[in-house]
Amino acid sequence: MNIETKFQTLLETDVAAPLISVVVPVHNESPNIRPLVAAIGVALEGVDHEIVYVDDGSSDDSPAILTALALELPNFRRFRHTKSCGQSGAVITGIKKARGAFIATLDGDGQNDPADIPAMLAAAREAENVGPRPVLIAGHRVNRKDTGSKRWASRYANRIRAYMLQDATPDTGCGLKLFRREAFLELPHFNHIHRFLPALFIRAGGHVVSVPVRHHARAHGASHYNNWQRAMVGIVDLFGVAWLQRRWKVPNIESAE
Repeated sequence: MNIETKFQTLLETDVAAPLISVVVPVHNESPNIRPLVAAIGVALEGVDHEIVYVDDGSSDDSPAILTALALELPNFRRFRHTKSCGQSGAVITGIKKARGAFIATLDGDGQNDPADIPAMLAAAREAENVGPRPVLIAGHRVNRKDTGSKRWASRYANRIRAYMLQDATPDTGCGLKLFRREAFLELPHFNHIHRFLPALFIRAGGHVVSVPVRHHARAHGASHYNNWQRAMVGIVDLFGVAWLQRRWKVPNIESAE
């Protein structure tokens, strides 16, 4: 079955699944959990959805809060890594455990706004009407509420990445993304994959649509990464993804039936 046939089949057979799963990775984000879960519920009121949290080895009160929410909310599910595997590891676990036809990912710090998800879902359906190629809807933070140094580092990194990977995306660091679950499961998985999803979707024969999204200042806690840490892992990953792009061609399969 070629990729177009496969995605056309998905369009026709996923009616029994929740329409969308919101996957949220967290590590020591206990004060931000309940406000974000409440915001997701408001944003997706009337939409068939589930919320999937993955606790990446937190040492604060996150596990207890997630356990309580699972008892309170019928559409809330939580999973836990006994040891931290990183943000991408938590995202991958959440998507594998999710049941929705579509996946929306959100950072667990509350800076992404779930109210943007319905518009992203509409953009995905509109793109699919053009053809059954896999599509990634990527959030573009047009008014970031981060420090000046963080915005500068992100702008510089985005320019280098766009030049090397030609991924047609102005803001790959935004945690707010939406795509079909099965499309993600077809991708190669590795640490920090969440920063390279646009390039990987294009590599798989899909395309990327960037949409402007809101961004909030962090209400509680502090970022778990600094610019130097991001730069060091980003350089290695950038060359790795560039290698993956060169080592694959999307097959155009002619049916023999």
